[in-house]
Amino acid sequence: MSTPSAPQSTGPDGEPPALSARSPQVPAERLAAELVPPPRFDAVRFDTYVPDPAQSSQRAAVKALEDFAATLDGGSGGGGRRGLLRAFSRRSVATGPRGVYLDGGFGVGKTHLLASLWHAAPAPPERKAFGTFVELTNLVGALGFQQTVRTLAGHQLLCIDEFELDDPGDTVLISSLLARLVEEGVALAATSNTLPGKLGEGRFAAADFLREIQGLAAHFRPLRVDGEDYRHRGLPEAPPPRPTEEVVAAARATDGATLDDFGALLDHLSRVHPSRYGALCDGVDLVCLTDVRPVPDQTTALRLVVLADRLYDREIPVLASGVPFDRLFSEEMRRGGYRKKYFRAVSRLTALARDAGTPA
Repeated sequence: MSTPSAPQSTGPDGEPPALSARSPQVPAERLAAELVPPPRFDAVRFDTYVPDPAQSSQRAAVKALEDFAATLDGGSGGGGRRGLLRAFSRRSVATGPRGVYLDGGFGVGKTHLLASLWHAAPAPPERKAFGTFVELTNLVGALGFQQTVRTLAGHQLLCIDEFELDDPGDTVLISSLLARLVEEGVALAATSNTLPGKLGEGRFAAADFLREIQGLAAHFRPLRVDGEDYRHRGLPEAPPPRPTEEVVAAARATDGATLDDFGALLDHLSRVHPSRYGALCDGVDLVCLTDVRPVPDQTTALRLVVLADRLYDREIPVLASGVPFDRLFSEEMRRGGYRKKYFRAVSRLTALARDAGTPA
């Protein structure tokens, strides 16, 4: 399998290319190599985080993570060191968890802080990993459990963004993986909108998997990050959807733009594994969508959440016609177990719509 190329400047009929016409194949080694902060968070650092003056927990989180980074060993690795790390991890069971867990609402800068920790960790880039929870589970699917353990066991730090447990299989898988990595001396850091002991609630019978969930929680020291969504703090309202003809004209006039009917794109996402959504966006500078409409079901909605995350990570603006993004998900969805995912997706898509602005 080869790394997918950038989209052509035009489709076969002379029109802008469509995301729904792309079916990238992503080698397992690319999934492992891409476990680094995405472009949006490549340059962030603790001193570029701007705490809300009204939220003391944000300042406290910065200090706690700076202190945590200072405890990490910057050694170069090797067999002898791994034994020392195992011994340290066993001692840490008695002294407390060897991981930090940022809990808070969407848009309070948790990913910024997590990426800053990755950058601050003294190990070289090849000995620390950063990825979303979905990307981590996709890595296990691509490499297999044992190979994933071997790939990550020599790392100093594993950062997991948007930690969520959506099904029992993920619960058992990630519980086992993190337990193995902690035994190998890997430090952990994660972000989520849900406290570690509450993961899975509202999505499956979490009580039946209480041991695994409690085992996961035992690896982390929670840090609360309060505040309002910084993506919209003090900013003007998001631009309204544009007329369809304006969206089409912008796609035709912009190098690196794609143009999709929203319904066709949602259908296509069902045929592309979420691990490939990042590759789906390779070389794209602007996503243009026509006839955006409410998402019909929860399975489709969760795929859209993953795509929204990949677009946001890559700072790709979105220009759309149809309904506003805050009407994508039904009231029932916004009250259910995945509500925080949907709120995050709306927040991020709204920010990307603002980035797209108004075509000239």
